[in-house]
Amino acid sequence: VMFALYELCGAGTNLAAGVMGARWGIRATLVSGLCMQVVGLALLYGWDDTWSKTTAIAYVTFAQALCGVAKDLVKLGGKTVTKLVTPEEKQDQLFRLVSGLTGYKNSLKGVGYFLGAALLEASYFAAIHANVALVVIALPFAVFGLTAELGRVAKENIKLESVFRQKPNINYLSLARFFLFGSRDLWFEVPLPFYLRSAKGLGWPRTATGAALAGYIIAYGQCQSHSPTLVLSPLKQSPPNKHVCVLWNLLLAIVPLFLGVGVFAAGTDDDLSATQARRAKTIVVLIGVVAFAFVFAVNSAVHSYLVVKYADGDKVAMNVGFYYMANAFGRLVGTIVSGALYSYVSNDVDVAFAACFFAGTAFVLLSGIVAARIDDDEGGLRWGTKLRCLGARPWAEVAEEQAREKAVREEE
Repeated sequence: VMFALYELCGAGTNLAAGVMGARWGIRATLVSGLCMQVVGLALLYGWDDTWSKTTAIAYVTFAQALCGVAKDLVKLGGKTVTKLVTPEEKQDQLFRLVSGLTGYKNSLKGVGYFLGAALLEASYFAAIHANVALVVIALPFAVFGLTAELGRVAKENIKLESVFRQKPNINYLSLARFFLFGSRDLWFEVPLPFYLRSAKGLGWPRTATGAALAGYIIAYGQCQSHSPTLVLSPLKQSPPNKHVCVLWNLLLAIVPLFLGVGVFAAGTDDDLSATQARRAKTIVVLIGVVAFAFVFAVNSAVHSYLVVKYADGDKVAMNVGFYYMANAFGRLVGTIVSGALYSYVSNDVDVAFAACFFAGTAFVLLSGIVAARIDDDEGGLRWGTKLRCLGARPWAEVAEEQAREKAVREEE
């Protein structure tokens, strides 16, 4: 319930933030988000150990909801400004900028897991002090580093209904994002930590489970940051188009399918002893989760770039807000459905966990099918300098043209 409310607040915030950014500029969303983050964290100073469980959960959920709203206000500003400060002809630079910003943001989330745990060992209030201090340090950069006009739309009568009037490419990409992030949270957000901790699952201690989740987020963020340089550029798929998006969707579908089949087979094989079954499940989960982090990071980097690419220059805040609303709804649906699948499909946790992976596979395939509807065929599809299809020109011609364009820009 706590995660569901958190994602629901995120969905509403992205809609409202898109309108805020268009009407009052990116600085307004960024500063209001940072200030609200301080309020949400400051509420935790009011914790009382004598509260009942119900009161405690309600209070923390409310504080977390405020922090969720604040997070999305800040994220919208970060994603939007990349489009506004990058020239239209420098799409490869835009892709690297968006991937780097998004990736390091996710890696810092993972660092936050470790930092929060370490500070809580020292003192509950020390942890809150540190959080508030980090946000306060960031505030002057938002207040004095951005102009009030950045991201504002010329028309003053921007309304909430304007957010729902999107170009077809934004609509298709947003729906694809809904299924993409739903596919991850169908097994990651709730079932994975339960399965890692369960005596009938892998039986890991709490510290190992927390370290695994933090490690995943850090690795995922780094893969996302470096995917343009280490993956897509060598494959001649940078900057990406819709064909690259669909290709990596199909590659991603293999991973949850492998995880579902592996966990189900190892958990239901009567010929394996309990120790052998647990060892087999551990190997499957570790290999699968690492592979998913890598391939999902490439998918996420491609999606994050494409929404900025397709966004209208003067309405980028509304386009990005609508897109991340779909992202939040995908996570919301994935979180709720994952809880239902893991709880009610079977009393056998291996079968229930496998069902979550199979549902995730279906969501990935749906994401690819929707992305194929995007109108962006320019450039075709490549896999290195030799393999090409869907109208891709020979790489030698493209490289020569890029060299000429670069020379012209340098002269100008």
